[in-house]
Amino acid sequence: MGIASKLIHNFKDRDNNKMLNICRDKTKRIRERNLEAWDDGRLQAESFRLQQEAQSGTPLDELLVDAYALVCEAAKRTLGLQPYDVQIMAAIALHERYLIEQHTGEGKTLSAVMPAYLNALAGKGVHVLTFNDYLANRDAEWMGPVYRFLGLTVSPVQAGMSFSRKREAYAADITYVTAKEAGFDYLRDTIALDVADTVHRPFHYVIVDEADSLLLDEARVPLVISGDADSAMSDGIRFAEVVRQLNQAEHYDFDQFQRNVYLNEAGAALAESLLGCGNLYDVHNSHLLTNLNCALHVETLLRKDVDYIVRSGNIKLIEEHTGRVAENRYLPEGLQAALAAKEGLHTFAGGRILGTITMQHFISLYPEICGMTATAHASASDFADIYALQVVRIPPNRTNIRIDHPHRIYTHKEAKLKALVQEISSVHRTGRPILIGTSSVEESDRLAEALVVAGVPCHVLNAKHDAEEAGIISKAGEIGAVTVSTNMAGRGVDIRLGGGNAAQAEVVFKLGGLYVIGTHVNESVRIDDQLRGRSGRQGDPGASVFYVSLEDELLLRFGISNAVRAPRQDEALEEPALRSKIMRIQRIVMGQNFDIHQELNGYSDMVEDQRRIVYAERLRILNGEQPLSPAEQRVRLFYIDEFWADHLAYVSYIREGIHLESITSRNPIDEFHMQITQAYEQIPAKINSASETMLARLGGSNDPAEWEKLGLKSPASTRTYIINDQYIQNKRSSWTTTTVIAYYLSRILKPVLRL
Repeated sequence: MGIASKLIHNFKDRDNNKMLNICRDKTKRIRERNLEAWDDGRLQAESFRLQQEAQSGTPLDELLVDAYALVCEAAKRTLGLQPYDVQIMAAIALHERYLIEQHTGEGKTLSAVMPAYLNALAGKGVHVLTFNDYLANRDAEWMGPVYRFLGLTVSPVQAGMSFSRKREAYAADITYVTAKEAGFDYLRDTIALDVADTVHRPFHYVIVDEADSLLLDEARVPLVISGDADSAMSDGIRFAEVVRQLNQAEHYDFDQFQRNVYLNEAGAALAESLLGCGNLYDVHNSHLLTNLNCALHVETLLRKDVDYIVRSGNIKLIEEHTGRVAENRYLPEGLQAALAAKEGLHTFAGGRILGTITMQHFISLYPEICGMTATAHASASDFADIYALQVVRIPPNRTNIRIDHPHRIYTHKEAKLKALVQEISSVHRTGRPILIGTSSVEESDRLAEALVVAGVPCHVLNAKHDAEEAGIISKAGEIGAVTVSTNMAGRGVDIRLGGGNAAQAEVVFKLGGLYVIGTHVNESVRIDDQLRGRSGRQGDPGASVFYVSLEDELLLRFGISNAVRAPRQDEALEEPALRSKIMRIQRIVMGQNFDIHQELNGYSDMVEDQRRIVYAERLRILNGEQPLSPAEQRVRLFYIDEFWADHLAYVSYIREGIHLESITSRNPIDEFHMQITQAYEQIPAKINSASETMLARLGGSNDPAEWEKLGLKSPASTRTYIINDQYIQNKRSSWTTTTVIAYYLSRILKPVLRL
């Protein structure tokens, strides 16, 4: 570590310790406010007093000690839980708008209750954004008795809830909901033509659980609402057949990090021959080129049982950070159709996009943001740069005694697999439970087969078996349990020694606790740390180790095998410097991903700024803040939505080809901003003109039936979904100077050369 890095590290440690000292002092005052002698009625009367104080304007900071003492006593009486000092410290930091790092098993759920209660006293509502629907429902039910005892309302929101139940849930003092569902509900609100058709109230204070996943890994994920689309077989079969006749190196090339693929001269010539289309790069063939590139991408870069699975005749994408099926998630439309064609399946076609917002922009709509996770420190600078959130590391209640062994590195995959089977077999014979984290569905199935051959029974947890998740996880800490999993078991999963059986837990404790084995390292250190964190819960013993091969995708991408030049061998390599190189690669990739995110922000931030201006105007009209007749209100809302949807389509069109601007030495982002600004500035005039024409046709009629007759109504049906942003990132990162020049030569010069 250099001098500059040490200085920064010391400054951060100083700030962290300063905040922890503030939290300790307040915790001491809360503990001194002992309410054991109070009866229930007196506690509830105190809660009512605090509500009155908060709603009359008393700063919440002045009420914190009394409020937290009240929650501590209420939790003890209703749940039998007495918060640890470190949980109270975490709760104080959350109220102070920090992002807290709290170790696995340290009780983040209870920590969140205190700031949620305090901030709900103002009567403006608090959202706790959870990782999935199950946790939203579980946490609301589990912590509900505390809130209700103190006179507040609490409710979960679940996907598929009726409109009336959702509206009621969002009206509660505390609402537990996934970020995805809250975002979709927000998008539905943005196209409502009547205020009675909205579910959200103005945003206030949010606590983000698993914050690194939502605020960083999922930050660029675009949530979309569109007009419904019919299922149809695309004509992509034709393009799928063409790309299957192309060969790597001869017909197409990958970029430096194999994130994207593009035709070379020979590939374009063969494709033109197979398609019988003439010059593929002529303007009138642009749709063919787009479809062909999509087919090439899904054929060469998207792998079945790694990036997606096929279930019940449908494509199901796999979320790379969790290994779970990414429900309701699609690739950008052309790629989704190409992937369906690759598998010979139907796909959704059409569906005009009515509104979209990224997860980052949605969460930033909350005036007050805080969050919690077990893995924040590695990305502390990202949280500070993107959200102005400072990370505070909360000490554990009990010292972490888990042993994290150095990586075991092998020259090739076969040697790694052989060593894994030997290690798992050996440890299994002792009865110690083992959790193995794999990189994909494909790898988890392959390892499980090898273990069965070796006589080691195991449970497999991956996207193919997600329905069995709860049962598998409940047994993963039992004596002799061997669980082979994708990243599904890496986050939000609580594995108890002995499966919750006290007698078994004692035996497993003596065996050394849960043994966690990773079969690869992830791009992000945080994902590795999440897997490690399944072991060593609340001072339990445990151990972790990662098995790595020089043929693993991440190491191949950075040419480590070429740099090492080690002879092929079955034994692990004894080169400590290799472990440092792997950690350096992870830092590089995390830095690259952050840079890509920042550059993508340059495109999406301006569109979001435009959306907020349009939506603020729309909200004023919807709420009747502008004196309009009912007919004018309906007409203007309708045309705001109409022309905003047109604008989104134009933005998408411009963005597809904007990187070609770098050929002429123009900055693509500046050019993009200029073009969408010019288009945006035309929207008000279009809305006014169309509205005047329609109002003239209506003749001032305020009859809803007349509005319907003239088409002034909401879409008959809509669907909400998530666009997988990985393709967008990969596409952007692939546009190196070499790629742009190659594209330029193919598209612009080839017609000239053929004359």
